[in-house]
Amino acid sequence: MRIRSKVIPVLLGPPILAFLPAITLATFWLGGEVALLAVALGLPVLFAAMGAFGSPRLSYVPRDSITGMLLRDGFEVELERAHRDTDDTGLKSAVLILEIDDYKELISRHGQSAGDAVVQRCGERIIATLRDKDTVARVGDSKFAICLTPVQQLDLELTVQLAGRLQASLEEPISLDGASIYQSCSVGFCMRTRAPGSGADDWLAAANAALTEAQHNGPSGIRAYSADIHRRTKARSDLREDAAAALEGGQIQPWFQPQISTDTGKVSGFEALARWSHPVHGMIPPSTFLPALQEAGLMEQLSQVMLYHAMTALKAWDAAGVEVPTVGVNFAMDELKNPSLVDRVKWEMERFDLAPGRLAVEILETVVSDSPDDVITRNISGLGALGCQIDLDDFGTGHASIASVRRFNISRIKIDRSFVMKADRDPEQQKLIGAILTMAERLELETLAEGVETVGEHALLAQLGCDHVQGFGIGRPMPFDQTLDWITAHRAKLQDAPVIGSRRS
Repeated sequence: MRIRSKVIPVLLGPPILAFLPAITLATFWLGGEVALLAVALGLPVLFAAMGAFGSPRLSYVPRDSITGMLLRDGFEVELERAHRDTDDTGLKSAVLILEIDDYKELISRHGQSAGDAVVQRCGERIIATLRDKDTVARVGDSKFAICLTPVQQLDLELTVQLAGRLQASLEEPISLDGASIYQSCSVGFCMRTRAPGSGADDWLAAANAALTEAQHNGPSGIRAYSADIHRRTKARSDLREDAAAALEGGQIQPWFQPQISTDTGKVSGFEALARWSHPVHGMIPPSTFLPALQEAGLMEQLSQVMLYHAMTALKAWDAAGVEVPTVGVNFAMDELKNPSLVDRVKWEMERFDLAPGRLAVEILETVVSDSPDDVITRNISGLGALGCQIDLDDFGTGHASIASVRRFNISRIKIDRSFVMKADRDPEQQKLIGAILTMAERLELETLAEGVETVGEHALLAQLGCDHVQGFGIGRPMPFDQTLDWITAHRAKLQDAPVIGSRRS
């Protein structure tokens, strides 16, 4: 194989083509017509036997139009060559995979042309950092692959240092139209000596697994492939598949957590929270399966499932004669980016014959503060115009400005549990809650405190003027079939319940 790879380029290269007329003439002079005929028939047969006519690597190798780099097919050819060389000679090499973090967000914020410019500049910086003989390719929208040319000396420490230099180079700001664009990148790599399997594709897959591990540990991560990474990657892959099957099979359903009015003590709504009841492993926590659904690109489908079941629950409560004014549904970023979201929600409300005000659309404060996406802005504003209640979730943990709260037509802010915890015993917590409630009153916004766990916290929030409360101290999330019994029991408690606070005048 190695002899063929060296001989064929010589046989078909420009030098041999230049000498073909001379070879043909010399053959005729020395051997006459018989020798000439033998050469004319023999050379094509020889080339075919060497595999020259069928060798794809001798044809034109396409390159990326933006960076001028090899594409994936060309990179795999060079990777296979490096894999053979390290096998035959004992030389050392490594494959590195780099990916720009949050590239889709960069595109949505600055546009595709800016994204292309960033990729081009990053490509130039990578090439400037590497040696001439190293192979680099663009293998994705924001992903680059590097195969280091085999050398005598290369260890883990040297490769980590190289990964750090590449990362630092890519994370330097890029000037574009007078503005500086900052980006981070994650790096995963695999030493040839640590590659699993016996093929070049296994080596590349290991580097990709290391990249995935780096991305799971936040932006600007660097990870080297190890057996532990292989086990974790397989576990995550299995979880993604299981979570997708669970969502499709109806195992992931909403559980409902009650919200009550501090004025009347009556139920003012429920929040629909995704829960996975596994037939073998029992309850799988949301912190485990929600990231798996996110990786699988199924968050929009989850939002649709939650909305459908929330509407079904409202109709069932109405049929049972119990008053549940609203149900809150968390809308994922992927769902909010859907241009047809408002029409679909309107269709669902009409299908269930429910007023739009019965639905509380819950959006994270980070969506309001960080999202420049015009589609998201239009969708949130459109849902508000439709009549849906817009709840700003986890208020106080992001950086939403007062202007953005007004721009998105927020109906209610949900005070994050970090402010509520031990508020009845901590004066500083009380000051923070008081400031939030004062702001909400001036902006004519309703308020709901999350994470209320004790009677003391409940009483304090009522006294300070918070409109609604929610938390384990009120009621834990429960399947729908338990909500009717809970409401009945709560009604019974209200019969003799004392007033626990006074409202603002």
